[in-house]
Amino acid sequence: MKPGLRLSLVTRWSALVGTLSAMGVLIALGLDHLLPGRPLMVFGLSAVCVVPIAIITIRSQIQPILSLFRALEGTVTSYKDGDFSFSLHWQQNDELSDLIQAHNALGQVLREQRLDLMQRELLLDTMVQNTPVAMLLVAEGVADARAIVYANLAARQLLNQGRKLEGHQLHEILEQSSIALREAVARGGDGLFTSGDSEDEEVYHLARRNFSLNGRRHELLLLRQLTTELRRQEVQTWKKVIRVISHELNNSLAPLTSLAHSGAELVRRGQTERLPQILATIEERTRHLESFILGYARFAKLPTPRIESCAWDDFIAQLASQVKFRLIGDAPPEPASIDPAQMEQALLNLLKNAHESGSPPEQVELRIARVLDMLRIEVMDRGQGMNDAVLTNALVPFYSTKRSGTGLGLALAREIAEAHGGRITLGNREGGGLTVTLILPA
Repeated sequence: MKPGLRLSLVTRWSALVGTLSAMGVLIALGLDHLLPGRPLMVFGLSAVCVVPIAIITIRSQIQPILSLFRALEGTVTSYKDGDFSFSLHWQQNDELSDLIQAHNALGQVLREQRLDLMQRELLLDTMVQNTPVAMLLVAEGVADARAIVYANLAARQLLNQGRKLEGHQLHEILEQSSIALREAVARGGDGLFTSGDSEDEEVYHLARRNFSLNGRRHELLLLRQLTTELRRQEVQTWKKVIRVISHELNNSLAPLTSLAHSGAELVRRGQTERLPQILATIEERTRHLESFILGYARFAKLPTPRIESCAWDDFIAQLASQVKFRLIGDAPPEPASIDPAQMEQALLNLLKNAHESGSPPEQVELRIARVLDMLRIEVMDRGQGMNDAVLTNALVPFYSTKRSGTGLGLALAREIAEAHGGRITLGNREGGGLTVTLILPA
């Protein structure tokens, strides 16, 4: 608020009207004294004197207010156009002064917000331009035209030798790119693809997101190079595989060596009564080692599923002949479109895991249901469940919490589910236990 005496608009205009009225009365009294007995002439002469003075006075008071309103209209138009650099000044200390102060405060807030937004946009643009992920924003046009409206530095380096991409058509840029990239874009959806020959092979992940911007459909393409990361993960995986295999081989070969030596000593001494026990132990350890190696071989050489129609009753009966479980509800009446051998192997692994979880055998359950266009297969138990760390890593190959586990059961089930175009999820049950869910296309 401005310092000094504050006069409101009502006070000022009341004083102005009172002054003009008093002046009119004084002029009328003076004229009546000079022209006695002529009231009409006195009124006319008084009006001739007072009206011009009133008009001039009122105009002089209204003109600054009208100028202020025009200035307000101009600044509001500037605000609408995104220009917040204007402020106004009003000399009087009245209600209009309060309005101008509020208007200027609004402008200051808008200027600060605009500056903060510009700084955020600058920071975001710096981050986007310097990210190693190649980013392309494509606008959908008429007749399948797809113009590139934004590309960061990584996209320019990857697709156009560092030159500008904005304004080019996407198909023109893809024609200069690798066949693998063109096929990945044409295929639609997210996914991995490989470009280059065996020596210079590069692995990329393509992600796509659609949205509307300013009423126009746009697509954001994200290309991330995964070669270095995958090679690092591959090395770590091989190290883990070698450790697991080495550990299992040592656990089997050391007893075998010892038993073979003991058997030879018994034969040399002629004490053959213990040979059958030693040979049985050697056979048991050999079969365990064979099963272990076959498990790895089966995981590494999983063939492409041979999808065929399979009746659920026959499939469930075949499964029940190998492992005990309780079927919840009825299976879908429609036959399944699956690879029966692979799906049987996946469910056998899951059901055996359920039995090994500490669950009572009668509470190992299987439920098969069709939900819309998806097939939902659930294996449930009342065992110990999994903590968060185990849930996070349970589907990773070679990860196992069992002392003699290979970590391939859930990983193989996941591979089979994904090969069928589905996925697998794990979750703890309320009241204890675990639910493993296979979600497959129906």
